[in-house]
Amino acid sequence: MKERLITLLAAATLTSGLAMAKIYSGAVISSSDGEPLAGATVMVKGTSVGVSTDLDGRFEIDVPDNGKFLVVNYLGMEPQELNVRTLDPAGTTVRLDEKRTALEEVVVTGMGARKKITVTGAVTNVNVEDMKHSSTSNLSNALAGNVPGIIARQTSGQPGKNKSEFWIRGISTFGAGSSAYILVDGFERESIDDLNIEDIETFTVLKDASATAIYGSKGANGVVLITTKRGKASKLNVNVKFEAQYNTRTKMPEFVDGPTYASLLNEARVTRSEGSYFSPTEIELFNNGLDPDLYPNVDWTDLLLKDGAMSYRVNANISGGGSTARYYASISYVNDEGMYKTDKTLRDRYNTNANYSRWNYRLNLDIDLTKTTLLRLGTSGDLSNRNFPGNDTDTWKNLFGFNATSSPVMYSDGRIPQSVATGDWNPWVVTTQCGYGQQWNNNVQNNISLDQDLRFVTPGLKFSARFGYDTYNTNTITRNKRPEQWRATGRDKTTGELIYNGHTEAAEMGQSSHATGERRIFLDMLLNYDRSFNKVHNVGANVKFTYTSNTMTQQLSDDIKDGIAKKNVALAGQILYNFDYRYFVDFNFGYNGSENFADHHRFGFFPAVSAAWNLKREHFMDNVTWLDMFKIRYSWGKVGNDNLGDANGNQVRFPYLYSLGALDNRQYNFGTWNTPSSDIFSKGWHYTSMASPQVTWEVAKKQDVGLDLALFNNSFSLTVDYFHEKRDGIFMQRNYLPAILGLESAPYANVGSVKSEGFDGFFRYEQRFGEVMTTLRGNFTYSKSTILNYDVENSTYPYQYQTGYRVNQVRGLVAEGLFRDYDDIRNSPKQTYGSVMPGDIKYKDVNGDGIVDDNDIVAIGATSTPNLIYGVGLSVQWRGFDFNVLFQGAGKSSMLINGKAVYAFSEGRWGQVLKGLMDDRYVDAQTAALLGIPANENTNASFPRLIFNDAAQVGSGGTDSRFSWNNFRASSYWLRDISYFRLKNLEVGYSLPSNLMQRLHLSSCRFYFQGTNLCTWSSFDLWDPEIGSSNGEAYPLTRAFTLGVQINY
Repeated sequence: MKERLITLLAAATLTSGLAMAKIYSGAVISSSDGEPLAGATVMVKGTSVGVSTDLDGRFEIDVPDNGKFLVVNYLGMEPQELNVRTLDPAGTTVRLDEKRTALEEVVVTGMGARKKITVTGAVTNVNVEDMKHSSTSNLSNALAGNVPGIIARQTSGQPGKNKSEFWIRGISTFGAGSSAYILVDGFERESIDDLNIEDIETFTVLKDASATAIYGSKGANGVVLITTKRGKASKLNVNVKFEAQYNTRTKMPEFVDGPTYASLLNEARVTRSEGSYFSPTEIELFNNGLDPDLYPNVDWTDLLLKDGAMSYRVNANISGGGSTARYYASISYVNDEGMYKTDKTLRDRYNTNANYSRWNYRLNLDIDLTKTTLLRLGTSGDLSNRNFPGNDTDTWKNLFGFNATSSPVMYSDGRIPQSVATGDWNPWVVTTQCGYGQQWNNNVQNNISLDQDLRFVTPGLKFSARFGYDTYNTNTITRNKRPEQWRATGRDKTTGELIYNGHTEAAEMGQSSHATGERRIFLDMLLNYDRSFNKVHNVGANVKFTYTSNTMTQQLSDDIKDGIAKKNVALAGQILYNFDYRYFVDFNFGYNGSENFADHHRFGFFPAVSAAWNLKREHFMDNVTWLDMFKIRYSWGKVGNDNLGDANGNQVRFPYLYSLGALDNRQYNFGTWNTPSSDIFSKGWHYTSMASPQVTWEVAKKQDVGLDLALFNNSFSLTVDYFHEKRDGIFMQRNYLPAILGLESAPYANVGSVKSEGFDGFFRYEQRFGEVMTTLRGNFTYSKSTILNYDVENSTYPYQYQTGYRVNQVRGLVAEGLFRDYDDIRNSPKQTYGSVMPGDIKYKDVNGDGIVDDNDIVAIGATSTPNLIYGVGLSVQWRGFDFNVLFQGAGKSSMLINGKAVYAFSEGRWGQVLKGLMDDRYVDAQTAALLGIPANENTNASFPRLIFNDAAQVGSGGTDSRFSWNNFRASSYWLRDISYFRLKNLEVGYSLPSNLMQRLHLSSCRFYFQGTNLCTWSSFDLWDPEIGSSNGEAYPLTRAFTLGVQINY
């Protein structure tokens, strides 16, 4: 009986204990990409009770009554401790952050992946997730404000053209290419905008010579390294992402209406002692709209452009595999609608809107042939189609040319009007009635790589080889037509019908085509050695061979050189050593051959050395526990550039060769006994272009000093670099050689020199406050390039040389306000740009010769390309919610504004008038009294005295002296600061809870809203300052609102 009671009591106690235990379930995922973490451990703290997550990252655990905390661990992730009381019994999603360890963080370099602590050069590893917060169809638009070391600017918002131009550490040359070298998975690419951002695994920027010397001439302007995603050994993973985006315009130029335009035109004539152009009755007709045929008041912007347009983006990828083979495959689609309004009657026949669509695809396959041999296969490409109006290039020119009074859209009888003066068609005709065009791009990239571990030869030895074969084809078809057009000059006094005295016949639709194509071959072989001895001596060595060939396949000219492949051969090497991750020394070199130079200049040797000291590893820093890394870096190196170009940006090949041509007007007879006939004459031959056999590499000597910090258990990281570059032997054409040499063409030479210097850097602070994870980040890039030598015409005045000024610095006259009166004009230096009156712009006589002319033009302002780019971002995550914001700005940038809409009435009635530009214009008292408007004789007015140029002379190519008149000169009066600060991106997202995901059989699901270019603050308010357009005649940038969903299966 006693034994039964003991057994019953024990069973009751066990039953009680089990009843008090509670079951919790959930899922463990990566906070960066939402991927489930299979094999993560979930332990009850202080006990041996624990479970592992399954392939979907899910877990279920019995927590005893005395269990207070759960500890979640996963390799490479920061462990997380959870209070049991805060867990949701229905299911909890645990998001683990990547482990922040300075010694273990890996960056991609030109010779492969390396630990960040061992990097001695200026290398930036970009967080790809930060760039995904930007809603854009082109990757380059996500660079500004996100990537330190890159100066970027978007110059158009037109679909298919809405890309950013960018430079690494600014522009440091004017004679050869200044673009960065782009490598995707180790293969050369022309652009990053052909990539789908969802396919990118890592994005790295190499900035100094120690990092880029191995690329020789290819890496002279910095290198962008991109690796794409590859499959991992796991179950099938499916990711789908869909975005719908509404686009409006950031800042569109605004124009005055018809009555205002007519009144200003009258003022422009009256103030110059000429009669009014429009009578008060006519101005009233513009205002009341009673005769829209002869007195129109058309808002061309509203007629031409929609309020907004939609964009759609879809991406799907799958990945997975086993221990032998892994795969990653993706496909994406982009559809950007243009903002042009179209003719409803033509929509079923063809589309004249500026639409753009693109398909991207990628397949990466990894196969382990043996335990030491890895075969990688890849194929990728994109197929795009850009639609545009038949006269696409005239759209914005005519929008800025046709003012509200120029012509009606159509006459009331349905006829299409001719232009008033210039023969141009009105914007509606140009955009909708002149046909359409289409451009297709088809790019295909195929590659194969082999990685062989040679540890059976010696530990640490590896070999890899890559071969790529790419084709790029572009086809453009333009189908142009012209409608029948008429010009009305009045009305019949009896019938009131329109009288036409101008007529242009219609032109039926015709077509023209253009095609370009090229074929690229890429071969790369790398032998790598990396080994540690006695745990403190770490050595490495790399030897790399690269061969590239680029052959044009379409649209070849008669010049035989066009069909010759552009080839480049390079041998590179690297030796690395570090002692105990404390002292680091690297030596790199590139040995390149280029077809562009004669035999004795064809090959160049470009070495680089770098060193670093990690003070944290010193014993005297052992007690500084809050410091994780304190590394000082220095590098010096030489890089070459053989990408030669002329002043117009055209590529120059084989400058060491000359060309000959016959003289048609110079014929010779070498002796005949009778009068010679024309068929026995010999033509004279001459040099049509001179050989430049001494042309060689453009060489840049680069230095970099950097500091890398990691503090507070790597929660705060900081990198700052100072860089200095002197680039000599810049390729230029000698246009100012003495005429006595008798040269028909100017030869080329290495005569230019530029000094570039600046700073770049970034910081990142990550901290968890309970369930809230915050990340604050920022970066900046400042670059200044100064010309040291430039081939220019000899001048008496040193300030007119380029030397000492910035590359592409704005130049013009120096304005000293407006003339006060005629005494001021008489007592000032004589200005040679036409007669002047009070209220006209007064210029400084810089050289003091008593005359203001082109000899007084000097460098003014900065450059239109920003010298400073910066960004500050904040990310917050709490439970299923996330919030991201990025502010981005540009500074040290200015430009001269000009064009027919800025120089009001400079081309007669051809040209709009910008709203607000002339509110503070100069108006003399006499004109004000005659027109009944306020006078403004302030000599510091923001707009000078108006002038109207005779359209009959200007439009017909006449010699009206006022067309190049005093007020329309490039000068500091028209100089504008185009610095700006904008709310670049704003994103709010929510991820559904794991218990719901389980019921839906999903790994994760996130909904989000994004806003792009939401607000801009700038002193320049005529149009968006980022586009850098001097006259505003460009498709505006877009303000975008995006809704999206991302689902992981």
